[in-house]
Amino acid sequence: MTSPGADQTPVEQSPAEKRPADQINSSDHPIAPPLVELDIDTHDSGFYDGFSREVTIPAKIIVSLIILWAIFFPVNAMETLQVANSTIISAFSGWYVYLVAFLVLSCAVLVAVPQIGSLRIGPPGEKPEFSRASWFSMLFGAGIGIGMLTFSTGEPLAHFSNNPDIIRGTIEARSAEAVRPAYLYTFLHWGFGAWCTYALVGLGIGYVAHRRGLLLTIRSSLAPLFGERMSGLGGHAVDVVAVVATILGVSYTLAFGVQQFVAGLYRIGFGDWLMVEGEGGVLIASNMAIVVALVVLVGASTISALSGVGRGIKWLSNINMALSFGLLALFAIVGSGLFGLQLMGTATWDYIVNLPAQSLALFADDGSETAGALVDWQLGWTVMYWAWWIAFAPFVGMFIARISRGRTIREYILGVALVPSLMCFIWMTLVGGTAIDLELSGVAGGTIVDAPMSDQLFATLALLLDPGTAAIVSGLVVILLMTYLITSADSAILIVNTINGAGDNEGARRFHILFWGLALAFVVGSMLILGGIEAIRITMIIGALPFSVVLAAMSVSIVKAVVFDLIRKKHGVPTTQEACENWDGEVTTP
Repeated sequence: MTSPGADQTPVEQSPAEKRPADQINSSDHPIAPPLVELDIDTHDSGFYDGFSREVTIPAKIIVSLIILWAIFFPVNAMETLQVANSTIISAFSGWYVYLVAFLVLSCAVLVAVPQIGSLRIGPPGEKPEFSRASWFSMLFGAGIGIGMLTFSTGEPLAHFSNNPDIIRGTIEARSAEAVRPAYLYTFLHWGFGAWCTYALVGLGIGYVAHRRGLLLTIRSSLAPLFGERMSGLGGHAVDVVAVVATILGVSYTLAFGVQQFVAGLYRIGFGDWLMVEGEGGVLIASNMAIVVALVVLVGASTISALSGVGRGIKWLSNINMALSFGLLALFAIVGSGLFGLQLMGTATWDYIVNLPAQSLALFADDGSETAGALVDWQLGWTVMYWAWWIAFAPFVGMFIARISRGRTIREYILGVALVPSLMCFIWMTLVGGTAIDLELSGVAGGTIVDAPMSDQLFATLALLLDPGTAAIVSGLVVILLMTYLITSADSAILIVNTINGAGDNEGARRFHILFWGLALAFVVGSMLILGGIEAIRITMIIGALPFSVVLAAMSVSIVKAVVFDLIRKKHGVPTTQEACENWDGEVTTP
């Protein structure tokens, strides 16, 4: 069957003739049916059997060049990244800030309009594929697991020591007055900005894939805007950009997890070789430890990816959830549970009240020391986070799209934006609040806040529990870190192969899974050894720029898709794949 065409501007109605759907054009009806077929060429034999070579080969070349550049030209790579950090990233800071604000607003509009919110991601009346409990479990594991363990103490403590209010001199660093603004900025970075970014990518893909039958890949989300042109060069470019952004975004996440994993192994006595003394006498992961950790973690994730989503990711997600809630309960009971709950209430209120202003805030450098410090703070935190979420969005969005079939748009957005945000807030206040309470009371004496971010959670446990119990719990955290790292890398490899396979997640994938597993390991390892987290951060922010343009177009595309489907429903024109294929061209009264 020939595709009826992309979403088109409504035209004047003329009498409908009873003709097969493949002979119908937009002149017959107020609006044409949606595009329900997008042809993407894939190879039918050999090494690239089932893959789009126009996507897979360029993506592999770009990622390989980044790795080779870091390994064989480390000095040039670091100098280039430093220049990029002071020029390119600063120039695009406003773009990142305003884009994420636009994405949050778009989600709010999609939820608020009753007719849009009731549309289903799939045929009308279809039941969701997964229960809500399993759905939330997979959302939790794929999107926030590693971050919760690294940043639940790390970010509140960082803002407790330095935030815009401290920079302006209105409050004192590491004082009781610094706690509320510390959590205001923590919630800003882990709240709706992150999850609305993920939600829009997942909705843009899932809506056209599950409702209209288009392929489950990034380019399909732009079909409502560009139609069948997405099957050609433009579509190939979109998918290549998405693959590269995914590899860089996941690499940044894995880098934090690997460092914390090594710190945990060192804490529970796996050997002094794991850590070496860095600048300022601070212990950091040794190069050997990074290599060993990557071999173990990425090797396990590659094996998991080879087993497929049904057994690998779902099984690990269930383990993640059980261990995560066990750790959270520990902090609620033996940590500063009451202090954390109080923080939860005040910080959530502060976040909601200040969300519009904070979302649009953009610091400018007027030449003063204070203004320069504010700009540096925003580039190092807010802009970094928005770029991170955008780079991470193809991976998380594709994964969410795969598991969200059958849900309404309202249920989907509220579930994706609210529930994980709430879980982030609970983690940050109970775990991070305990660390801050220990510092405020003088019990910690700076041993937590002055520790490297990768070690702050373990330092908190060491003060909170007796040595034997702390060692056991730290061991469980190491296991939890391992499962989260494996789950994230596992999911990323499968999603990259799905994009390369034009939405198909079946077929011969073994050698390509091995390639992307090795690519993740080499990107993380080479960048960590080259310049630490800073090198990966800069590379990731730059890599996110092309996909940020795609993301802006995706948000417009999904709004157009749902609005035009409402118009189709009004005029009796089909909106789903099955209805389009069986349509005789007759307009019916809704």
